[in-house]
Amino acid sequence: MNDITVSQKFQVVIPKKARESLRVKPGQKFRVLAYDNQLIFIPIRPIKEARGSLKGIDTNVQREEEDRL
Repeated sequence: MNDITVSQKFQVVIPKKARESLRVKPGQKFRVLAYDNQLIFIPIRPIKEARGSLKGIDTNVQREEEDRL
């Protein structure tokens, strides 16, 4: 865990280790949530990054009649 300081302009620097492990890029956008007295930064990823993420998923799952479209 790293400590950070909020600047006079309310800016923070993401520690290098965290940036590298999360592959944060300059200009990348985040959604910020205030939850349970914490700030949570959630990266906003382009939808194109999700391409292929469901490859190989089993689509033959039997659903209940009321769940079908």
